[in-house]
Amino acid sequence: MAIVWSILSQALHIVLIVAAAPVLTGVLRWLKARMMGRRGAHPLQPLRDLLKLLRKTPVLAENASPVSRAAPYLAAGAAVAAAALVPSFARGMAFAPLSDLIVVAGLLALGRVAMALAGMDVGTPFGGLGAAREMSFAALAEPALVVAALSLAILAGTTNLDAIAGAFREGGLGLRVSLGLALVALLAVAIAENARIPVDNPATHLELTMVHEAMILEASGRHLALWDFAAMLRLTLWLALLSAVFLPLGQAPAGAGPHLWILGLVAWVAKMGALALALAAFESAIAKMRVFRVPEFLGAALLLGLLGAVLLFVSTGLT
Repeated sequence: MAIVWSILSQALHIVLIVAAAPVLTGVLRWLKARMMGRRGAHPLQPLRDLLKLLRKTPVLAENASPVSRAAPYLAAGAAVAAAALVPSFARGMAFAPLSDLIVVAGLLALGRVAMALAGMDVGTPFGGLGAAREMSFAALAEPALVVAALSLAILAGTTNLDAIAGAFREGGLGLRVSLGLALVALLAVAIAENARIPVDNPATHLELTMVHEAMILEASGRHLALWDFAAMLRLTLWLALLSAVFLPLGQAPAGAGPHLWILGLVAWVAKMGALALALAAFESAIAKMRVFRVPEFLGAALLLGLLGAVLLFVSTGLT
């Protein structure tokens, strides 16, 4: 019976994460608008935009190669696969043995490479500019993610997200300075991965500063919908990852039935709403930094994550 519950919970998780991605983006935009004194669009507006774009045929440049046609599907597929591995309302789902933090990082990197290739494929100046910036930022963001994962692996004994969430839920890891440093590093990486303020502004099309938008300026119709959906999934994935690792309260244990899934689902929605509110407040209170300061921002995150891993290694090695 446990196998049946794990398969059903995994299917429900995938449906939940796919449906929640555009809604979460809409809620975040609405919260930012309200904090800035504006009315804001309806929280379901991103979903309406996706449905409208999906009905439109994409228009490609004359010199576009098959890369421009395949990249949106690859990026969206990688985002769905990565989101399916991050636990949400329950642990012990069917894909739990595969929910490794390094695997999730690899899938995110695959989507990033697909976007960079699509940006450079047509040969426009803005596409190449955005791709160059994206890969240069990734050269610092990915090591920061790896060293943060190292800190979690030292404590939990594994990089499996399901096992890490279980270890945090049991309270055996306690409060440690190294965990705080790993959290700060992951927050910085999450901001950079999702092109959020202060690294990038997802609401602007200013040519000299944009990173993510520069790579998809040539996209339209169904392809643009896939790019936007992949971005929404990455944001939902990162918030779900942070809540699963550092806020595992309310998750249904492995093998639990649907009666505990409801409590886990309510807790997950509450945690995601709280994180969205915190992100909206943060972006409303801070300005975008200059693009030349982003490597310093990510370099600081890398150093903090490395310091946390070293301190944790030394402390655990001496005890």
